[in-house]
Amino acid sequence: MFGKKIFAFGFLVLLLGIGMPGCSKDSADENKPVSDVKAEADKMDVATLKSMAAEYKDAILAKQGEIDKIAAKIKEIPITEALGEEAKGLKSEIEELNTSLKALKERLGVYVDKLKEKGEDTSSMEI
Repeated sequence: MFGKKIFAFGFLVLLLGIGMPGCSKDSADENKPVSDVKAEADKMDVATLKSMAAEYKDAILAKQGEIDKIAAKIKEIPITEALGEEAKGLKSEIEELNTSLKALKERLGVYVDKLKEKGEDTSSMEI
């Protein structure tokens, strides 16, 4: 019984860690001013630039996945309810996610451009 509680607690801690990607210092941050991102990128070595680009790419792919899920929900709504509150809420959610996606892509572009300046292959980082 005690072992199950420890396991459950450990699993909960793991889930919280996965669910809070914005808490690490260097994680993808759509709210960080682009000027700050550029200034930081200027000081980064290739490995750090690649790491940051990968974080932004992962965040972008996750947002795209969220958008796809919501779009699927919208498609399931009957035409008679297409203008209802549920549909409006889902469409609003997609708009917010698209705004976030655009911001993430802009910041990813900073790292990709810096890597290109350094002569690195960025084909795997572009979306």
